[in-house]
Amino acid sequence: MLDERFVILGAVAATAGTARYVWATLTGRAQPNRVTWGCWALAPLVAFAAELQEGVGLRSLMTFAVGFGPLLIFLASFVNQDAYWRLGAFDVACGVLSIAALAGWALTRSGVVAIVFALVADLLAGIPTVLKTWSAPQTEEPILFALSTVNAGVALLTIDEWTTAQAAFPAYIAVMGVLLTAIAYRRRWVPCST
Repeated sequence: MLDERFVILGAVAATAGTARYVWATLTGRAQPNRVTWGCWALAPLVAFAAELQEGVGLRSLMTFAVGFGPLLIFLASFVNQDAYWRLGAFDVACGVLSIAALAGWALTRSGVVAIVFALVADLLAGIPTVLKTWSAPQTEEPILFALSTVNAGVALLTIDEWTTAQAAFPAYIAVMGVLLTAIAYRRRWVPCST
């Protein structure tokens, strides 16, 4: 087990990935899906508040980093009008379901329930970007996903007491990061039939 202060290094890695993605968005190289990135900001920030409520402490910095970064990317998508993915009905439906999951937490006011609902909301919000990454990998900046995986992995390595509050969100972020990194790089470098 690593000392919990290592989560600061993980957060720095995620911040570096965010900076690169924000720059790619501002210059038009990345086209973030606003539904995904808006919900990816909201859900982790709710989970961050819930983790603080549950006493997670410094380890919750990982969750803050994976919420604050998408907020910056979401905002950057409004600066360059050509740097966002056009939304369809499926994107909007995933966004609505994601927000509904967060509303479910608001009704229960339980920290652990909030984390689970935030995780479900984050997953639902991510489906459009997983599909977009598969069909148009050049519209993504996959280094962010790889560095977010590092961030989550470091957080997991600092856990001394495995509870839902401590492990659920970092484990989910690690899995989603690996998935998006693998799809983006594979689809960019290896010709695949769609």
